Amino acid sequence: MLDPFDDTYFMKKALQEAERAFEKDEVPVGAVIVVSNKIIARAHNLTEMLNDVTAHAEMQAITAAANFLGGKYLNECTMYVTLEPCQMCAGALYWSQIGKVVYGAADEKRGFNSLGAKLHPKTEMIGGVLQEECSQLLKRFFVEKRNLN
Repeated sequence: MLDPFDDTYFMKKALQEAERAFEKDEVPVGAVIVVSNKIIARAHNLTEMLNDVTAHAEMQAITAAANFLGGKYLNECTMYVTLEPCQMCAGALYWSQIGKVVYGAADEKRGFNSLGAKLHPKTEMIGGVLQEECSQLLKRFFVEKRNLN
């Protein structure tokens, strides 16, 4: 039987968050955290608005999910994020013991894989879900930024 709540479904929700970031002139990265097919946290980059280098979508989502659950461990949760997490976010995901991370576009320069950061040993990781859509939004953002300068 086909599950309507698959990785593609939830990555589309993360992409909606990335679009919100784009509209706010933030680097368009979005994230949602899911438990039992229910979204418990939605977030997007807020680094410019908050003037805070740690205000990445993943960090915002981890905090919201922990508050929702009333605890700091997210081992029963899955994070869907449109861009491969950076080293900082990978560290936070490690400490949250998140059960699964699904990301869209790879980040060859700043992604945690290329920098050698690790997720928790029990965390499952899947990359490349809706990779093209996630990449195109980021490319569009940076092309527009370059054309304004």
